[in-house]
Amino acid sequence: MDEAQEMGEHLRQWRIMLGLSQELAAERADVSLPTLRRVEKGDPGVKLGSFLAVARVLDVARALVVATDPLETELGRLRAPLLGRQRARRRPQ
Repeated sequence: MDEAQEMGEHLRQWRIMLGLSQELAAERADVSLPTLRRVEKGDPGVKLGSFLAVARVLDVARALVVATDPLETELGRLRAPLLGRQRARRRPQ
C-alpha cells in the first residue's frame, strides 16, 4: 500500500469513527460522492483541494499541516536559516 492509499484509508477510518456516511461527509466537504470515494481509495489524481476539504470535515486538516511543517522537526529547526524564517515565538497564555 503506498502513502496515498494509506492516507485515504486513514480518512475513511476517521469518517467511520465519526459516524459519518459517505454521502454526509461528501456533502459537508462540498465534493461529489465519487470524489470522496477517490479520496478514500487514495487516488493520486484527486485534487489537493478536495483532499483537504474532506480532511477539514474530519477535523484532521490541522494535523496534516503540522505533520508537514519542517520546523516541527529537529532537522528543520537546525536548518531554519536556510528557509529565511524562524518559528514565531508563542504568545504566553
